[in-house]
Amino acid sequence: MHVNGSIAVVTGANRGIGRALVEALLAGGASVVYATARRPETVEDLVARDHRVRPLRLDVTDPEQVTRAARVASDATLLINNGGSLGFADPLTGDLATIEVDLRTNFIGTLSATRAFVPVIERNGGGAIVTMLSLVVFGAVPAMSGYSAAKAAAASATQALRAQLLDRKISVHGVFPGAVDTDMIRGMAMPKATPSSVATAILDGVEAGAENIFPDPMAQAGHQAWRADPAAFERRMGSM
Repeated sequence: MHVNGSIAVVTGANRGIGRALVEALLAGGASVVYATARRPETVEDLVARDHRVRPLRLDVTDPEQVTRAARVASDATLLINNGGSLGFADPLTGDLATIEVDLRTNFIGTLSATRAFVPVIERNGGGAIVTMLSLVVFGAVPAMSGYSAAKAAAASATQALRAQLLDRKISVHGVFPGAVDTDMIRGMAMPKATPSSVATAILDGVEAGAENIFPDPMAQAGHQAWRADPAAFERRMGSM
């Protein structure tokens, strides 16, 4: 999959990694970037900067909006599932509604968008689907139980989709970042990668055909630690 000449859809494009992905796609020569957000006015500055950016209203938890987005972006060849939510709730005492929001957004919403765009991308001759997952797939963080569970479910779906789409000219890529300096974890004190460096690494990984992308130093070190001793890595993440 080549970024140059691609027609991309980025969910959650109004801030953080999503916004950085839009900018990286433009820098890489994408022909069109559909920048989706629950409130399209939040990406108007991107539209003003580059005529290739097209704002598109999309809440991935709203089936009607998902269907409409796939109809509007009918020329898409690349879907980047970036939109998500992060609520803090532990599995024993945390608010179940908070956990449900994370599952509905990060798993069901992501899967819904993917299901809508697979036939679009296939009709356009193939392309790629990229899903933002997380290092928590390999070791859950108790305080983020809904997020951890949702990302693990999305990772499983990514594997299943990869098998299903193998012969349909659609590559499927899972992205497992560590800590990134975005609004979601702004209050957490730890080393963080910049959204722009993560976005660049993601697109480099897609162009290289990497099925699993670890786009920052924490992600790379965490994956190596998990491979060396999965139980120890689980304990480490569980103590956060």
